Amino acid sequence: MIESLLVANRGEIARRVIRTARRLGIRAVAVHSEADADLPFVTEADEAVCVGPANPAQSYRNVEAILGAARSTGAQAIHPGYGFLSENADFARTVEGAGLIWVGPGADAITAMGDKINARNLMAAAGVPVAPGTTEPAADLDAAVAAAAEIGYPVMVKAAAGGGGMGMGVAADEAALRTEYDKVRAFAERMFGDGSVLIERYFPRVRHVEVQILGLADGRVVALGERECSVQRRNQKLVEESPSPAVSPELRERFLAAAVRAGEAVDYRNAGTVECLLDPSTQEFFFLEMNTRLQVEHPVTEYVYGVDLVEEQLRVASGLAPTFDPDALTPRGHAIELRINAEDPKRFLPGPGAITTWNEPSGAGVRVDSGYVAGNTVTPFYDSLLAKLIVSGATREEAVERARAAVAQFEIVGPKCNLPFFAELLENPEFLSGDYDTGIVGRMR
Repeated sequence: MIESLLVANRGEIARRVIRTARRLGIRAVAVHSEADADLPFVTEADEAVCVGPANPAQSYRNVEAILGAARSTGAQAIHPGYGFLSENADFARTVEGAGLIWVGPGADAITAMGDKINARNLMAAAGVPVAPGTTEPAADLDAAVAAAAEIGYPVMVKAAAGGGGMGMGVAADEAALRTEYDKVRAFAERMFGDGSVLIERYFPRVRHVEVQILGLADGRVVALGERECSVQRRNQKLVEESPSPAVSPELRERFLAAAVRAGEAVDYRNAGTVECLLDPSTQEFFFLEMNTRLQVEHPVTEYVYGVDLVEEQLRVASGLAPTFDPDALTPRGHAIELRINAEDPKRFLPGPGAITTWNEPSGAGVRVDSGYVAGNTVTPFYDSLLAKLIVSGATREEAVERARAAVAQFEIVGPKCNLPFFAELLENPEFLSGDYDTGIVGRMR
């Protein structure tokens, strides 16, 4: 097993990885920006190194500073968490070129899945269902219009290099397409340095369902069930649950088999997620993208399958067998995750500030993965995620009931917070029925 680990991230995910590392007797090294010096993950690590100012480009995305921290502390491996450099193939290659262990998939798999058009084409060749769409970037607006006419409106206009719900627009007709194409292309060039755009069929009523995969050290790829991710704002997730209330046993088998094929197609190692869109009216699903990293919502899978996914990541990176029997994976119960963000609960606009009160809920089936404590300040430099509230129960109904109680107990004073939104959602008849889709938040507003 790896003996020392540098966590190239911040907040709750850094704290989460450090917790497992220390449980396994692995020395944990944190890197942090000047703005994050007083956050819990810094003090909970065995050693911490400041890698630059608040600007992520000068700290958490500063490859030389992070590698320097690894060298100075004698770290043997690097875990990238999610975001920042986690899906940067060049960083993965640089880490391994420096003689360190990369706790993630190989750089080739990251590259293959990082371009949405290339990923679609690879998945189609592997027999994974893909939605009707372009097989190469729309070279210009005329090409986009021609592609949309062939696919049929409405269409999704998507940045080929995008991710995390960013760089997407919907066009119901040609006039809208002309506007969205220019908008998405400009955004993609600014955010990703790549203005390539693809056109796909848009499904007005759709569910977002993903499958957790794990590429084992022996070369096998296994699937650890699915997660429902349809409660979203601006195409970004707010709630995840496992198992999905929309997925029957027969559909689950198809989902898991397709996800395994997707992983095998790129010789996948370590943790990853195959994201799909599900048409509830036909029970057809289509590949959306593969996230070549640990997901924010991994705890719901941990509850349902009884595994520590960070531990499994470390075991794969160390060349060790998993702690579970890959041929006897059995889900049990139900789990729900709520993303507690520093944003107002109506318009979901960021609201940073100093935290004067922080009281976390507790009790049976309640877990909180948090990045802050009272006295910390939520700055505007990073993602607004404050904590993840994860609840579990023998049934979905029990998990929902525990979620209600936990939301009522959770007290955060200072920055804006979306806890009132979750209190509303957990009483919403559509959500309670399990028959909801990606438009549920819009209908609540």
